[in-house]
Amino acid sequence: MTTENTNQYPKLHNATWPGLVGKGGPDAEPIIEFETMLDLTAAAEVDGRKFDGVDIFLSLPHTDIDSTGDELKALADQVASRGLVIGSLVAPVWGPTGGGSAMGSEEERRAFLTQVRKSCAIAAKLNDLGIRRYGIVRVDSSCSPADWAEDPLGNTKKIAGTFREACNIAEGYGERLAAEGEICWGGMHSWKYLHELLEEVGRPETLGIQADMAHTMLFTLGYNAPEHRLLPEDYDWSDKEVLYEALARMTSVLRPWVKDFHVAQNDATVKGSGSHDKTGRHCLPEDPNGKMDVVRAAGLWLRDETGAPTRSTQHINWDGCMFPNETMLDPQTWNNILATMIAVREAHGWKEREITEQTK
Repeated sequence: MTTENTNQYPKLHNATWPGLVGKGGPDAEPIIEFETMLDLTAAAEVDGRKFDGVDIFLSLPHTDIDSTGDELKALADQVASRGLVIGSLVAPVWGPTGGGSAMGSEEERRAFLTQVRKSCAIAAKLNDLGIRRYGIVRVDSSCSPADWAEDPLGNTKKIAGTFREACNIAEGYGERLAAEGEICWGGMHSWKYLHELLEEVGRPETLGIQADMAHTMLFTLGYNAPEHRLLPEDYDWSDKEVLYEALARMTSVLRPWVKDFHVAQNDATVKGSGSHDKTGRHCLPEDPNGKMDVVRAAGLWLRDETGAPTRSTQHINWDGCMFPNETMLDPQTWNNILATMIAVREAHGWKEREITEQTK
């Protein structure tokens, strides 16, 4: 139900890749099919309001990075038939999905850039089909903090060089890139190293960051970079103002670079294996162990230093990875998530007419 006082932007998206991440394989739960993720998203409703769209991962078994034009048309029809649109796309830049390390060998870096090129081409096709009108293409360094630490300065320069080439590709398709702010990626595993990398790339119009609240909160704890910890080691979680002071310090540095934003909750623990070493634990919004007031913490990213909405992204996303299938297949899960995202938009969003007035 839309009222005069209801904000229309940013649009509200769900991620489909939680149906893939951590699923499949002999010791994991089955993958949740793409169509099922679409159905769950489309069915969610809170006081007459629904999700506006989905963000997708360009990798099988959901979406083939080598999809044909006919397959992309079928994808667009699948999404449109449920009253949704497509926003941001995740480029499969990692070795197991056909990519390679952004600081690796010439062959690995070429594979990385090939996946960026294919992803941008798909983005352009989806734009032409009318199913996608906003969003970014997501990348990361596709290397571990341990490997990066063997030569911090040299490896940051290599990653930056690869990212600059990726920017050239993206600009050729009229796209923008966002580097995922997650502590498991080398050269991006602290708020300070991430900022230094962005400055080294030096293409702020084309390359920014994707800020996921569950991941970026871990920057304040220094899990993979103790030297950049912002909260004291003996921090008492009952003292919330200290937490928000640390979050404010971090966001003041990274907020100008935001091009994509994920609403999320975190219980201050980490998990992961392989390339996803010590990564953020997503919690459901109502989890009693969650450490943040989600709406308040989101405002540190979505409002600038004057308190005005940044309007840095036309949509926000819920990226709820690694939940059990029983939880993900429960419709109430998505109603609760949608309610949280609506609350974030009401607190920090804007009305469509404000955009229209600004662009006249």
